[in-house]
Amino acid sequence: MQAEITTSRQRTWIKVAGAALLVAAAAIAYVSMSGGESAPPVTFTSITGDKVSMQDLRGKVVMVNFWATSCTTCVHEMPQMVDTYNKFKDKGLDFVAVAMSYDPPNYVLNFTETRKLPFKVALDPQGDIAKSFGDVKLTPTTYVIDKNGRIIKRYVGEPKFSELHALLDKALAA
Repeated sequence: MQAEITTSRQRTWIKVAGAALLVAAAAIAYVSMSGGESAPPVTFTSITGDKVSMQDLRGKVVMVNFWATSCTTCVHEMPQMVDTYNKFKDKGLDFVAVAMSYDPPNYVLNFTETRKLPFKVALDPQGDIAKSFGDVKLTPTTYVIDKNGRIIKRYVGEPKFSELHALLDKALAA
């Protein structure tokens, strides 16, 4: 019986240590992608076939949001993302919602049309854009990029919108 308790405790500690390592890895990725690195020189292809590159977006503050129609947090945050875009678009904000490679294009198109998303929605069928942004796997993941094309913040999960809005105010005023 003592051996079972020890084994159970060991398994618990292994799980805790594993979770701590995941948190540490996420923190390292967060720091490395929010330290003012240049955004990757990708070109987005919208669901309508239009192409826009990060270079085309220079001079604007840009939000790049990786999401999926199967992600409940993504679906939950999307109305607030729309509100954020509408609030800041006239001040120079641009927004690209990048659907993950596993998201069926017809689902993305249906979601975009039924929710009347007002910003660019791009497909990433091979996952190349997600890889370019530090191999994004978790959704939602949102990057805020300044007017000079530098990453100033990365949010994994739904952002605190009051904090995001304050960051956008500051970035747009610069």
